[in-house]
Amino acid sequence: MLTTLSAFFNRISSWKTLLLAIALYVPFPIYFFKNLQLQMKDLALKAVDPIDLLFGYDPARIIEMIGCYGPEGRAVYAQGEMTIDLAYPIIYTALCCIILTLLFRNRTYAPFPLVNVFPVAVLVMDYLENACIVYLIKSYPDLSSLIASLCSIFTNLKWGLFFVVVALAVYGLIRLAIGGRQKQVA
Repeated sequence: MLTTLSAFFNRISSWKTLLLAIALYVPFPIYFFKNLQLQMKDLALKAVDPIDLLFGYDPARIIEMIGCYGPEGRAVYAQGEMTIDLAYPIIYTALCCIILTLLFRNRTYAPFPLVNVFPVAVLVMDYLENACIVYLIKSYPDLSSLIASLCSIFTNLKWGLFFVVVALAVYGLIRLAIGGRQKQVA
């Protein structure tokens, strides 16, 4: 499956698809998530951010945050997780796969096979995190410490893997800048 996905991105990746992926990506942080966050803050019992944006938190913090969202804030957050945050991981994953494909396609300095589909690991962790968040929101006030712990693990893995994707992109850009363009494999 990953080999097929890698071949797909090798086939479709170009500057045009990169620009299209960027155009699809930009409305999410600028409009959709900003509005969702504003709605949540307006409805919450106190100022609190979405769980998705945290890094390195403990499960007790998640449980506290879910309570602070209030009933309307929880409803808005759950709706956002089941709509906007279903599409967003697909879009950012495609964008990252296109970027990595353009940087490493047919290059001798590609760090490992299938590097262009490594962002799929971030997508999987994001969806697992989202499932935990929705479960916790929907089960409030009967919150599971186990699910809160899993949520924390998935969030930390998501961000850790995302930083690896960024590091791979930076590595690819540096290699490209120092002359990796001449080292293409036929």
